[in-house]
Amino acid sequence: MAQPTTTFNDGESLPQLGLGVWQVPDDQAAMLVEAAVNAGYRHVDTAAAYQNEAGVGEGLRRAAAGAEVKVTTKLWNASQGYDRALRSFEKALERLGRESVDLYLIHWPAPAQDLYAESWKALVRLKEEGRAKSIGVSNFNPDHLKRIIDETGVTPAINQVELHPRFQQKALRAVHKELGIATEAWSPLGQGRLLEDPAIAKVAAKHGKTPAQAIIRWHLDIGNVVIPKSANPDRIRQNFEVFDFSLDAEDLAAFDGLDAADGRIGPDPAKMG
Repeated sequence: MAQPTTTFNDGESLPQLGLGVWQVPDDQAAMLVEAAVNAGYRHVDTAAAYQNEAGVGEGLRRAAAGAEVKVTTKLWNASQGYDRALRSFEKALERLGRESVDLYLIHWPAPAQDLYAESWKALVRLKEEGRAKSIGVSNFNPDHLKRIIDETGVTPAINQVELHPRFQQKALRAVHKELGIATEAWSPLGQGRLLEDPAIAKVAAKHGKTPAQAIIRWHLDIGNVVIPKSANPDRIRQNFEVFDFSLDAEDLAAFDGLDAADGRIGPDPAKMG
């Protein structure tokens, strides 16, 4: 089974499985990114707020020769606004050691600041200039999405949100589908809290896989872009070994039953920032 990709509304594409590096120290990021690329990953997700863009850039330079790896980074809340967003992007490129990125996201709408629409206009400019090949958002609710689309006529390529079996974001995913926005999952394993779930363990055992592998496969099978994070090179390789099986209707039904109204782990986007 080949590594799947997601095609965006702008015609660009992204490997559906990538490496997330949230909470990875800068001095460890290079080693982990290098290990991931050598294991087959072709998509790495970082952010200004993670303070490891320099390490990610170094890891990409050290990794397997000739590997074309798609890179995502994100605009932090303190840098929102048109001019500040443009300046922040320049600094991100410097830290990464790149002339462009494949995907640039607004990390949070931070609605109390009321600057996300101006920030989005800056990202539209970056895409027009070709320095951000695709642009998108993270943690945006439907009202945030509607506003930036209405004000610019430009629809985000992707919305990266908290999404895992206990917080499946079905209503938001339906909005994404209607608007032609790809869905990307952060904390896709529920920050490890789901690895002991008996329903997931049963699906994993059925396929001779680990619970983490079963969850990652669930994300792929329902169409999510997914970026599991690990600080362990062996676990990073193991998380990538998910292309030799798929879930059947019974498995998907088992996952479907895990969704919970109180399943959110991270901040509420309406209140964050």
